[in-house]
Amino acid sequence: MTELTHVDAKGKARMVDVTGKSDTVREAVAVAGVRMKPETLDKIRQQGLKKGDVLAVARVAGIMAAKETPHLIPLCHPILVSNSAVEFELVGDDYIRITATVKSSGKTGVEMEALVAASVSALTIYDMCKAIDRGMTIEQIYLETKRGGKSGTYIRGEGAKSDG
Repeated sequence: MTELTHVDAKGKARMVDVTGKSDTVREAVAVAGVRMKPETLDKIRQQGLKKGDVLAVARVAGIMAAKETPHLIPLCHPILVSNSAVEFELVGDDYIRITATVKSSGKTGVEMEALVAASVSALTIYDMCKAIDRGMTIEQIYLETKRGGKSGTYIRGEGAKSDG
């Protein structure tokens, strides 16, 4: 059974000591989704909202959020994010699938940064569209893949894989 790394032997919260870890290239991809009325997605497609281009703002919000993760999630290490990207797929007539990819070269992974980027992008879509659709739902926030580090590669649905 895997131990919880953010808890000491007495059950107290702690920051993980990564001093002895080697720097490696790390990448994580997280996904989130926003479900809405078809009319709302039409307005987004046509850039017909008074607040502006919803997806452009949500993209910038996600990229910025990845870099702010240690300020939002207790015990996350501040890391140098070397790349952060957020993409959108308009699915059907009522759903936006958000994919956030974060890369770094360091001692600890970027899973939380990718998850925060996807989540904040979804929240930004909600914020920009709430005046016309308060019934939107944010759905399916999850880690899709992770590469690098001692634990190797993780692919959702396949579990952990060795990189070597």
